[in-house]
Amino acid sequence: MNDSDLIARAKNGDTAAFETLIEAYQSKVYNLAYKMLYNREDAADAAQDALIKIYKSLGAFQGKSKFSTWVYRLTYNICIDALRRRRTETIPIDDALADGGANPAGEAERRERVREIYRAISGLSPDHRAAVVLRDIDGHSYDEIAEILDCSVGTVKSRISRARDRLKEILYEYSEQNGGGNRQKNQKGGMRNEIHL
Repeated sequence: MNDSDLIARAKNGDTAAFETLIEAYQSKVYNLAYKMLYNREDAADAAQDALIKIYKSLGAFQGKSKFSTWVYRLTYNICIDALRRRRTETIPIDDALADGGANPAGEAERRERVREIYRAISGLSPDHRAAVVLRDIDGHSYDEIAEILDCSVGTVKSRISRARDRLKEILYEYSEQNGGGNRQKNQKGGMRNEIHL
């Protein structure tokens, strides 16, 4: 059964259809919330709020966009509200990178680099953070991001470009603070425009 069938049945009060629908999106909602908030408890709270909002607002879904886009938009708005309540732009990193690897030295280096990237992303404005997370980490198209963020494709591209430029600056500053200035100085201008974790 596809999403549109499940949505129609859920709108008519079929709780099993709604549960099936939510099971398909539950992890996606949590993952977006986590990437926006960088805290497991806050992400779990935001995901729960988003799922409740989806349940309460399902009757208002008109199908003008894909259901997944509508779900991401609701989740994004809840995360933005959480960030505004938090009133801070820097967010602590939790133990998301606690898994080990076959090469301890290489794995430790990779984990530190990922932590630096997450710290850098947490230093972006909420709009820039959302744009870069949706594009470079989740892999959404510009059109999908524009629908989710309720803005034009041009605005999405601008936010992503500015976010990437700011990430380069932040990562360069981190490397300078950690004594890697000469190595990173040569790489600053040549850093890729995509984030690969």
